[in-house]
Amino acid sequence: MLPQLAYAGRMCPALFGIFLSGGGHLCDNRWTLATVPEVRMGGAPSTVVQLALLVIAVLPGVSYQFVRERQLGADPGELDLTERVLRALTSSVALDSLYAVIFAPWIVRWADNGLRIPRDSGQLRWSGAACLLLVFLVPASAAWLVCTLRKRRRRGKYVGTPSAWDEVFQDLPASFVRVRMKDGTWVGGWYGPRSFATAYPRPPEIYLELTWEMGENGAFVKQVERTDGVLISGAEFDLLEILKN
Repeated sequence: MLPQLAYAGRMCPALFGIFLSGGGHLCDNRWTLATVPEVRMGGAPSTVVQLALLVIAVLPGVSYQFVRERQLGADPGELDLTERVLRALTSSVALDSLYAVIFAPWIVRWADNGLRIPRDSGQLRWSGAACLLLVFLVPASAAWLVCTLRKRRRRGKYVGTPSAWDEVFQDLPASFVRVRMKDGTWVGGWYGPRSFATAYPRPPEIYLELTWEMGENGAFVKQVERTDGVLISGAEFDLLEILKN
């Protein structure tokens, strides 16, 4: 087992070499890069093999990070895009290393075959299934398992809705709504089928299709005639109340 692990370790730099050069071959258990006219460091993938290796190297961590954030939300440190990218790459390195240990013999056979894409339809289907499994299903399953274990230790429940405003208004039935403006006055009306509220990332705003005259204590006095509703900006009020029917 140890010789296999050591050989898989030597294969990792070889795979990066393939990505940079576009090809290579094995000779006496050592990797020799194929001769190419020009190697452009940092350029876009120029061959199908390079593109495939880039996908295998990067996407597993992206899939893992996506599912983890959907289940648990982003950690405070992940609000920075650079931090999120680094965590995704770290997850990719961990998964790719595991794949290298498990599938080292298959990688060697593929390398001995000249890294050619299979032309047989059956082999191509198996390759597509393997890519789907390793790039998406395995990382997503690992993230789901980690999130499930972490949720058991949490008392609160994570909801993927980006804000409390969106959570309240996404399924709100027809109701009377009143808001207290920052100057102390009240504005209210009927939130019905023609009413709407903005959603993230737009700032909070609410449109009430029927406007009501309000008392000083926030009581609904009577419906205002000859009006087509009222639009209220969230920046203008400090309290919003939804009354049960």
